Amino acid sequence: MYSREEAKQIRQQFWTMFGKRYDRKWLLYNTKIKDFALKFSFEHKKALVSIDITHDDELLRAYYYDKLLSLKSILKDEVSHDLIFEENYYLESGKEISRVYIQLDKVKIQKQTDWPAVYEFFYENMDKLERFFLDYKDFIKD
Repeated sequence: MYSREEAKQIRQQFWTMFGKRYDRKWLLYNTKIKDFALKFSFEHKKALVSIDITHDDELLRAYYYDKLLSLKSILKDEVSHDLIFEENYYLESGKEISRVYIQLDKVKIQKQTDWPAVYEFFYENMDKLERFFLDYKDFIKD
């Protein structure tokens, strides 16, 4: 088991190396839609690329989630047929969000031999997700 400080250093090293390997500015939180973000996550035994709708107002969260649902077939065609749609997704903190995501299982951030596969997974899927978002941003926002 790793100490809290060791785990923090491993996470920092992972993200620093990812940034060096794929030197580009990702859209992520800069969607211009409040509480609507594209995210990379490396959680316990899985890596995710997601669209997170975190608005506290359930009606607004449902509105944006329904917009994504209406684009589901396009999203799956342009990003991945393995996308998962969850209107009620609970973060480890207990906060309820809506999330559309693709995940890579059986990977650990502590295992550096997993990093190249995760880097490739992140790059390929976020690139597709960003292109989709930019193409449909006006529809999602309005």
